[in-house]
Amino acid sequence: MIPYYPYPYPPYRCLRRPLFAPNGVVATSQPLAAQAGLSMLLRGGNAVDAAVAAAITLTVVEPASCSMGGDVFALVWDGKMLHGLNGSGRSSAALTADLLRQRGHTEMPDNGWPSTTVPGAPAAWYDLHARFGKLPFAQLFEPAINYAERGFPVAPIAQYDWQWSLAKLPVGPEFEPCRAVFAPNGQAPQVGEHWYSEDMARSLRLVAETNTQAFYQGDLADSIVAFSRATGGFFSLDDLTQHTSAWVDPISTTYRGVKIWEIPPNGQGLAALLALNILEGFDLPSRESAESYHLQIEAMKLAYADAKRYIADPASMDISVEALLSKDYAAVRRRLIGAHALIPESGAPIQSDTAYLCTADSDVLMVSLIESTFSGFGSGIVIPGTGIVLQNRGSGFTLEPDHPNGLAPRKRPYHTIIPGFLTRQGEPIGPFGVMGGHMQPQGHVQVVVNTVDYGFDPQVALDAPRWFWWSDRYLKVEPTVDPSLVQRLSERGHEVDVDSDIDIFGRGQAIWRLPSGGYIAGSDSRADGCAIGY
Repeated sequence: MIPYYPYPYPPYRCLRRPLFAPNGVVATSQPLAAQAGLSMLLRGGNAVDAAVAAAITLTVVEPASCSMGGDVFALVWDGKMLHGLNGSGRSSAALTADLLRQRGHTEMPDNGWPSTTVPGAPAAWYDLHARFGKLPFAQLFEPAINYAERGFPVAPIAQYDWQWSLAKLPVGPEFEPCRAVFAPNGQAPQVGEHWYSEDMARSLRLVAETNTQAFYQGDLADSIVAFSRATGGFFSLDDLTQHTSAWVDPISTTYRGVKIWEIPPNGQGLAALLALNILEGFDLPSRESAESYHLQIEAMKLAYADAKRYIADPASMDISVEALLSKDYAAVRRRLIGAHALIPESGAPIQSDTAYLCTADSDVLMVSLIESTFSGFGSGIVIPGTGIVLQNRGSGFTLEPDHPNGLAPRKRPYHTIIPGFLTRQGEPIGPFGVMGGHMQPQGHVQVVVNTVDYGFDPQVALDAPRWFWWSDRYLKVEPTVDPSLVQRLSERGHEVDVDSDIDIFGRGQAIWRLPSGGYIAGSDSRADGCAIGY
């Protein structure tokens, strides 16, 4: 069992105390979604029912973070072992790198039709439920349909993201339906203002009643293809009908006796494991020391250099995950870390909008789930009459020739969203995750270090001040980081920017199993959400 920081708490931004619950827990970034998940537990459902219901509800109450038109990754502890689900979509069969180069693109567009991939979320919800769920599938949609149909008051952090996402929406006929749905009065809803979408409610009902078939080969699929053809897109009906989720074996590494689990590529969870492998060879001093920050940051840089070079659709990778996770390889990389900040070869990290949640029930079924449309309202394309936001995951490809993550037809791109899970000696500790683009593996590393090295409980581990390595020697830290520590990092060659934008540093949830039974859980105070249980 991981020890917990003795009370009173350290002087961090701990606006909440952890939740202790004897039977089950749902932790999400939005209280209405958490309540939707808990309601399924109270109706006799299990942690998978709760997770799927919460995930579906989040597409309504956090529409600038996730949608039916996005992707899902999940880890499920079934009481004995861990299962992984890759619910990410593929590029269109008609979209090639040569085609985009001919149109003048030198890199992947951030929005519009070239950035879209087939949505994987509906299929992933159904596949998770089909394998592990107890309640009727359609029942899991009831809270989301209710909020979409009758409306709900918009929460502060969700409104911030909503407003930001609309502000960067491009101009063009393919983007006008997005404005019509999410800025019905010409702007984002204000905090506390009720918002609803009858189109979204209708689509959710169709997906529920047809076990997602309407989305991939029925009315909704026809609408997606028709709008694609009308506005210069690439989707065909075959792109949608041929989509499948993939059950995968989770990947892991050990860190000071604790096993950390992630989804394998095309997800970037590998980056967190690579960094932890490097860090394991150091004895970290006190948490608020420049040395501890420096070592974590330098390990993360090296991990990202490898991640950006190698992570791709598994069929296209030119090195094995096992080779990258070798402890001997970690020792070689560790020797590159010195007293001063280095510049590794790596792409510049980017932000995204994502929703992470985790659940646990009285039978110790536990779920770590994350879903996203990527950047704000994804591609910026909303299918008219449906409320469905199409993701821009295709922007994760590269147009660089011969790169394993190069754009190609029917291929999964490098993916930022990653659910995490901890075990020790074959027993579950629990699910955790931090959302936010390339902050995610950095957040995973910091939560693991806070938990394993410093003994923090889930709430403190999430709320503790964060750093975010951006690129080269450029580093962002939260205002809660001690100014003297910022100065000492600068003396080591880090170019440190104190940034008050909470979107940069991610938001997370975590649930740990207590030795005597029951759970302790936390929900990041940087978000609107909460952990609730019974």
